[in-house]
This record gives sequence, structure tokens and C-alpha cells, in this order.
Amino acid sequence: MPSHRTLVLAAMAVALPLAAQTRTLTRDDYRNAERFMSYEVNPLVFHTFGTPTFLPDNRFWYRDNGPDGLTIVLVDPAKATKGPAFDHAKLAAALNTAMKTVTPPPGMAAPRTLDAHHLPISEFTPEAGQTFTVGLGAGVKMRCDLSEAGTCTPVAPVPEKPAGKPNQPAAGQSSTQSGGNAQMAARPAAGRGRAAAEVSPDKKKQAFIRDQNLWIRDVATGDETQLTTDGVKDFGYATDNAGWTHSDNPILVWSPDSTKIATFQQDQRKTGEMYLVSTNNSHPTLEAWKYPLVGDKDVTMIERVVVDVPTKKVVRFKMPADQHRSTLCDDISCRGGSGWDDVIWADDSKSLAFVSTSRDHKQEWLRVANIDSGDIREVYTETVPKFFESGNGRVNWKYLPKTNEFLWFSERDNWGQMYLYDLTTGKLKNQITTGEGNVTQVLHVDEKARVIYFLGVGKEKGRDPYFSAYYSIGFDGKNQKLLTPEDGDHAVTPSPDGKYFVDVYSTVTRPQIAVLRDNAGKIVLPLAQQDISKLVGSGWAAPTPITVKARDGKTDLYGFMFKPSRLEVGRKYPIINHVYPGPQTGSCGGRGFAAAHGDMQSLAELGFVVVCIDGTGTPWRSKSFHEAYYGDMGDNTIPDQVSGMKDLAARYPFIDLSRTGIYGHSGGGNATAAAMFHFPDFFSVGIAESGNHDNRDYEDDWAEKWSGLEVKNPDGTSNYDSQANENTAKNLKGHLLLAHGTFDDNVPPNNTLLLVDALIKANKDFDLLMIPNAAHGYGVATQYMTRRRWDYFVHYLAKATPPEEYEMQPYSRVLAAMGPGDQESEAEEAVDLWQ
Repeated sequence: MPSHRTLVLAAMAVALPLAAQTRTLTRDDYRNAERFMSYEVNPLVFHTFGTPTFLPDNRFWYRDNGPDGLTIVLVDPAKATKGPAFDHAKLAAALNTAMKTVTPPPGMAAPRTLDAHHLPISEFTPEAGQTFTVGLGAGVKMRCDLSEAGTCTPVAPVPEKPAGKPNQPAAGQSSTQSGGNAQMAARPAAGRGRAAAEVSPDKKKQAFIRDQNLWIRDVATGDETQLTTDGVKDFGYATDNAGWTHSDNPILVWSPDSTKIATFQQDQRKTGEMYLVSTNNSHPTLEAWKYPLVGDKDVTMIERVVVDVPTKKVVRFKMPADQHRSTLCDDISCRGGSGWDDVIWADDSKSLAFVSTSRDHKQEWLRVANIDSGDIREVYTETVPKFFESGNGRVNWKYLPKTNEFLWFSERDNWGQMYLYDLTTGKLKNQITTGEGNVTQVLHVDEKARVIYFLGVGKEKGRDPYFSAYYSIGFDGKNQKLLTPEDGDHAVTPSPDGKYFVDVYSTVTRPQIAVLRDNAGKIVLPLAQQDISKLVGSGWAAPTPITVKARDGKTDLYGFMFKPSRLEVGRKYPIINHVYPGPQTGSCGGRGFAAAHGDMQSLAELGFVVVCIDGTGTPWRSKSFHEAYYGDMGDNTIPDQVSGMKDLAARYPFIDLSRTGIYGHSGGGNATAAAMFHFPDFFSVGIAESGNHDNRDYEDDWAEKWSGLEVKNPDGTSNYDSQANENTAKNLKGHLLLAHGTFDDNVPPNNTLLLVDALIKANKDFDLLMIPNAAHGYGVATQYMTRRRWDYFVHYLAKATPPEEYEMQPYSRVLAAMGPGDQESEAEEAVDLWQ
């Protein structure tokens, strides 16, 4: 029944007797808990180092957020110098004058007065002397000269010629990737305005999609040229719209000489559709888009092509249509339409290498294409029994035609290693890395010196196996060197030529230190040190790193424990498990410093012990560890979570194992329901948000990678039955809250409604919260969902009374206070140019 709370009760949970309510929490209690949320604690941390932006000459700039505001810092590695990139006060004055000449967007008034300490700079390109270009977001770019009085002049946008309609992909596609924190209804409609474009290496041309065909735009004049003509609906060029990921970004790779484009024509003519219906007055909006499912006979395929830009000639590769797959992630491009990870041009632009992946991710083919004839030469293939990956977070194979070689990543010895192969014969020349621990990301290859620079984990004895470190090693496998010796998690960004790299290291308990090093690991220049004194002074405390045993009683598992900042001696606390089962990531996230880890510390402040444990089946450990529950996704690491929680309770007498809760989002929502159904006597309260409760109703690529292709038996059963939560819903004993956005284009809401149907048929009490028009993230309803989560655990796990309808900080406050360097925060700040 409708209500102003947007709460739909599928089954009313039985109210607890008043006698069971042991205490009443106040608004002050909730306000204290909210003090530990990211939007409260991030502003108390200064000098957080964001990703540096390197310039072609090896100089780079970064944002330094201090107590007085933002400074744009420019670093010259060759001179070992750093300092403000410009006079911020002078630039602010020049920008304020120049902004008066810029026409405000529709619905906006005059520009805001820019503050020298809070300049919304999203782009900075120095030129000669004190002349440079800055981007302020919202389409505003200025060319500034601060050599004398200081002037800025608006840079006119590239003119757009009226050449046909904008790209119009299937309904429901949006210009933002699904899974973000935006309401679907608030997103820009697909195809409106200028389509996203991919800029050529010489910066003179932009490639984009219009009417399912590939076009280019001259950056200087705005003149547009149509390159392909046979693209039609559901068979378009370079489209990024298959499954949960769908955008207007073209998926393509420019040749180094900017004359050719490698892309594909994507065939979705037989692919099934997904449908969502908006919640609004009058007639609802139907959103429909191509969304292949596990077990579908026909899924999205691609026909690979190279387009010669000057002649507009399309060369189609002489091979059957390829699977819409990646060697790494569950989309063909892991970078969301920016580049194409498994396609590499030769430096001379005369040849192209690519890797094809089988539908089940068990076989890979490295192939080289003749870009003039379309002929294909198969160089190498690898087949694995379960699933292949080419790294962690980055595709690691490399095409080296100048030396007639290629680098290949494989986990064939149970660890992620690099291998060197002959490009002509496909024969192994030598294994490069060896031993325990994984190569995760190859960041730079020096072909001339024959040295590889890579990030690795688990290679240093006595350290957290999730800590990332940077190494160099010769092509011959000799002279491996640790370049980042500090015990911590290292985030590394190399310079364009690999001679330098920025190293930012920290742990979950120790704040960041950022330094510039040369390629031998020597510190060239200290850059920044995170200041958390104000954070610590506010009463903040770091989480406790934990090591527990897995279900086998032998394997070490790692995670974090969050305790109330004022732990009462002698008091027993219920324990809550925050879960994400993988297999593509884990429950705890990164090992670097963060002031907040979701709402885990906030929940602890309400009277709980909260834990996250990275169980078997998650990455960054050995191949066998990662494959632990392959083919049985109903496992969800839950036996490891139970084992780990028991281990903690045996060590810490303040943990009350008779009161256990669990919660998670997406895959964590699936795992939460599975925990409640498979371990009903252990977990008494669960909150499952946006769960993919039956992966046969989820996008094909993800589950078919982690569980294989669906096999249907003559009796109607399937190898996917064990992972379907609706099949065990009858086992529910405790309190379960299900939540889902009704416009979730990542995990469609029928995943939760199937579970609702099963619970009703089993006559089970549960609670349901459907959030109208919300996507996979809940957008403006995020705060409401968080408060409901807290209420649910307080009421049913702590058996206490929450304050009535506590109102958390508005979502705009959440966005505005995101951490320094956060992309979404920068985008919000950049748009905030107008009154």
C-alpha cells in the first residue's frame, strides 16, 4: 500500500514485545554515529593525494587540499621541484572577470564568484611562460595569461555541424554507466546533445557515434564526416550498450598515427531485451535495452573492423563474429568505452593485435590482423579449466612487434605470472616472474632496456598479502627489484616515459605519504603527507586489521573489525558482517588509508561490532583461492564468514555470537539472503540490498565467467539451481529486509521480486523496501536507505528502539563532501559555477 515513506510491506514482521526492548536510542546517538560517515570525516583530512595528471614532458600536476583550501601543484621531476602552478588569487580574479562574458546554461543565473582557495579546476594544461588553459567543468574552458595584469579568455567549444540526428541507441541507454549513485529519472536521456567522443592521438579529430554509425569531427573547425554507412539499429558501430553497461561512448582504438580506427560492428539483432517502468503520475515510461542473460542461445556478438579515416574504407576482419567478451572484466571494455583493453596497435600503425575470449571465459586467442586485407593470423591460445583472467584491474598482455615478441599473463602455476613468447611461432621463450604472489598490473614496459615495471601482491613475506608494491624485472626473468620498500599498500602512477613514478603509500591505520621516485626506486622529491590530526581529534579511531581462519581451519583470511569508539568493559555486543562475496572483488575493498569505510564504523557506534572478511573465492590471492567456489555461486563465501566470526568471538569476549547480523549490496545482497537461508540458526538479521538473487536473471557475461555456461538437465534442473536464492527461501527463520531500486539497470528488480514471490509462497514474514526510479545506487534515497538499515539492526539485532524517523544529512551534503580528488566530487564542484 502506498505511503510517503516509499515503504512497501510484503509481509509484516511480528512486533517484539515491549519487555524485549532493552534500551532506547536517541537522536543524539544517531547523530554521533553519523559523525563517522564519509561526508563528516573526509573534510577533517588534509593533503590527501589524488591521481596525478602527467604532461607529455614528464611534468605533472595534482590537487592539494589543505586547511585553507585547494592548491594546484606543478611538479618538474627533471628539476626535482614543485610549487603552486600559478598565482591562485590572480587567476581567481581573472576568471571572475572572464566568467561575466560566458552565457549561463538554461535555467541558471549569473556565475558564482570564484574563490582563490576553492577553484573548481578539472583540467590544467600549461603552455609557454605563465600562459595555460584550465577547464572548469560544465563545458567551460579558459585560456589564461598571468604574466602581467592577468587575463582569461573563454575557449570557444568545438562548433557542432547539423549533420543528422544524434546517436540514438535503444531506449533506456544513458550517458552515465549503470551502478552509479544517480537516480535513473534524473539522468540525461541518451542521444540528446553531442555524443561522447574519443580524441585521436594528434588531438585533431574526435570519433563519435551517430545513427549507429561512426563519425569524426575536426576539432578546429567542427566539420563532421561520416565514416560508416551500414550501421543500423541493433547492428551499430562501436556501441557500448550490451547488458548492464550501456553508454554513448564509442568503443574504439585510434592508431598511433591518427589515420585509422579499430572498432567493431555490434550485432544485437537476436539479443533479448530488458524492461523497466518508471513510477510517476499519468502514463509511465517504458525503458527497454538489449540485455543478454545467462543461458540465452543468442547473445551480443561483434564483427571486428578497421576504418581508414582519410578514405573512409572499412576493412572487415576475415573471421567469424566474435564474443562480446574481455580477458579481464564483464564488459568488452573495462574502462567503460574509453579505449579498448584487448586491442593493441603496433607503434608504426601497420598492424594490430587483439585477444578473443570464449563465451565461458575458458579460452583465449591472441591474433594479429593485416589491417589492409583483413586477414587474421592466430598466434597463441590458452585454455583453462575454470576461468581465465589477464590480471587484476588491468589487461597485462603486450604486443611487441619490433622485437617479434609478446608478453603474456597466465595463472597456470597457481599465481599470476608474466611470460615472454615468440610472435611468429607462438612458442614460449621464457617465464619472466616466478614464485608466490601475483603480478597484478604491468604499468610500463621499456622495450629498449627490456625491463618490465609491474605492481604485485603477496611477494613480501610477513606482510599483508593484499598490499600492493611496485617492481622491475628483466625480460629474461632476472634482476627482479622491489622499488617501493615501505610496508604498506602502494598506489603507483608512472610518467609517460617510465623514468619516474609517483608512489602513494599507506595502510588502513597509517595515513598516506606521497613521494616521487625514479625508476630505480630512489626518492627524488617528497610530495605530500596526509594530515589526520583533526580527524583523530574528533574522536575517530582506525579499524582493527584482523586475521582469521577459513572454513578449512588452516587458510588465513584477512579483514577489518570496527568497534564502538567507547567500548564498555564487560558489555557484550552483537556482531554484524558486511559481505561482498566476489568473485571479482571482496568485502573489505582496498588496503590503503580511508577515513570511512561505508557505514561500518557508524553502525559500530550504535552498539555493534562490525566486520568484513575477504573469504575464499575472492581475488588477489592464489588462483586456487580465487576459484574456491567456482560453479557453486550459492556458496558466497558464507562458510568462511561464519568460521571467521566464530574465530573472532573466541578471541574477543565482548562479541555476542548469539546475536549475528549480515548485510550487503548487489552481490552482497545475494550473499546476505543466502546466509539467512543456508545458516538460519547462525544469522538472525539480514539486509539484502539490490541483490542478484538468481544469476540467470542477470547479465550473461558476469555469471558465465564465474560459474560456467548453464547446463539444463532433462528433468528441468540446472547447474545454476544451487545459486538461486528463491530455491531455499523456505528456510528463513530470522528477520530479513529486502531493498531494491525500481529502475536498476544493472541488477534488474525482478531479481528481488522473484525472491519476494518465493517467500510469500513459503508463508514467510519479511520486509521489503522498493525505491521508485532508483538505479543500482539509490541516489537521493541513499540516506534514507542508510537510516532504515541502522533502524533495522537496532530494532531486531540489538532489540532496542531507534529514534523515530531520524533525518540524516541530505544527499547533496554527501556529494559535496566527498574526498579530495574524488571524480564525482570534482564533477559536482565543476558544475557549481552558476547561481
